[in-house]
Amino acid sequence: MKAYVQRLGRALMLPVACLPAAALFLGIGYWIDPSGWGGNNVVSAYLCKTGSAILDNLGLLFAVGVAVGMARERDGASALSGLVGFMTVTTIMGSASMFLGFDGENPPAAFAAGAIGNKNVFFGIMVGCVAGSLYNKFHKTKLPDFLAFFSGRRCVPILTAALMSVISLLLLFIWPLIYNGLVAFGEAIMGMGAVGAGIYAFFNRLLIPTGLHHALNNVFWFNLAGIDDITKFWSGTGGLDGKTAAVLATGGFHPWGQYVTGMYQAGFFPIMMFGLPAGAFAIYRNAKPQNRKAVGSLMLAGGLAAFLTGVTEPLEFSFMFAAFPLYVVHALLTALSVFIAAAFQWIAGFNFSAGFIDWFLSLNVPRAHMPFMLIVQGLVFAVIYYFVFDFMIKKFNLKTPGRGDDDESISSAAFDDAPGAGAAVKGDKDSVLAAKLYELLGGKANVVDIENCTTRLRMGVNDTSKVDVDAIRKLVPGVKVLDKKNIQVIVGTQVQAVCDAMTDIHRKA
Repeated sequence: MKAYVQRLGRALMLPVACLPAAALFLGIGYWIDPSGWGGNNVVSAYLCKTGSAILDNLGLLFAVGVAVGMARERDGASALSGLVGFMTVTTIMGSASMFLGFDGENPPAAFAAGAIGNKNVFFGIMVGCVAGSLYNKFHKTKLPDFLAFFSGRRCVPILTAALMSVISLLLLFIWPLIYNGLVAFGEAIMGMGAVGAGIYAFFNRLLIPTGLHHALNNVFWFNLAGIDDITKFWSGTGGLDGKTAAVLATGGFHPWGQYVTGMYQAGFFPIMMFGLPAGAFAIYRNAKPQNRKAVGSLMLAGGLAAFLTGVTEPLEFSFMFAAFPLYVVHALLTALSVFIAAAFQWIAGFNFSAGFIDWFLSLNVPRAHMPFMLIVQGLVFAVIYYFVFDFMIKKFNLKTPGRGDDDESISSAAFDDAPGAGAAVKGDKDSVLAAKLYELLGGKANVVDIENCTTRLRMGVNDTSKVDVDAIRKLVPGVKVLDKKNIQVIVGTQVQAVCDAMTDIHRKA
């Protein structure tokens, strides 16, 4: 189950990778026409509609993307199966009034168009898991000669449609319970206002070591519980709840409004753009003198990635296991930041993560509110992070990078004698790193599965005890052994190139 959940976490990153395109088109479109949202400028309208093409079909994207991600072989048949399965469930659920006998003009909330259409991420993830599993099990199936045309990969979309028709029949009765449960959960958090946003942020960070934060994010960022924070922010369809809007309309201040679009995003900007990079500087300053050059390079690369793109895993994994108390404090500070931004309604949004690029693109989005205050908040949190990290590292002698008793410098020399390096392109450090990691993971005899998400290699092996974890830690920001069969190697933003190179090595081995 743990391996399955880890694979799902990685698979979710494929459709999520489409979201920056939506942010780019919508952000530029709103900059051109901030008041008319495309109504006053044809170029703006064109860009906004292009971005909306992604946001209005998130469920469909998740169905196809998750199906591809869950399949052991990234074959087009798995994507087609995901598409077929999603069309099956949405068509049957969209015709629920014919089967259940309710008024089609005024359907129950669970069967309204917005709840079961192309935006339904829950359906998308479910269909993707089903299609991926069917592909893994049946893509090599051989049928009798008179059905041979439908053998192998061609039978997977057919099986997906058949199985999803059965699942859809069950969903006609189960879906209202699931939908109402998700809505109740979402409303409970929304009803807590800024406090609820802070609680969400705390668990968002705390779940990162397991990769399960993606499941939590889906509840708040997409249309699983009616929150749909990302889509509402970028499409301009969300806003303040009625009570908060009424108070603000009279010139009052209401920090406890039940829901303000963007409140589950905004508070991450001060942390990712300023807080964590400042913490990284404290880690560098506290490294042993002989290790500062190597640690400085690692922290600088991680800090730039966090500031520009909001990718924080290279920094977080560099200390979350070696200095876990520090990571818990980081989670608490993130919760505080999200709480403050939500309470004061300083709002900006992202489509990928809370880095400068997304912040800049969101400035003129209609639902942005006082986004420059997030920069002020970020500068304050940078000071807090630096002094808190510096104090805790010294006070508790935490073994952050560069402070371990057996730390060695991480430099290009570490790759010079990498096994398999001769097969790599000269000067291509990603390929050389892949070759080195492949041997330290146990090579052909131990490596079973090679996958990646945004910053991690998600590896399936025969036996994690045969992996040289200590040696790998000297090459990359972090390593996480999940169980006897699964291990994660935190590489950084260049992980896709490393994964591709390692896959090539594995095929040729």
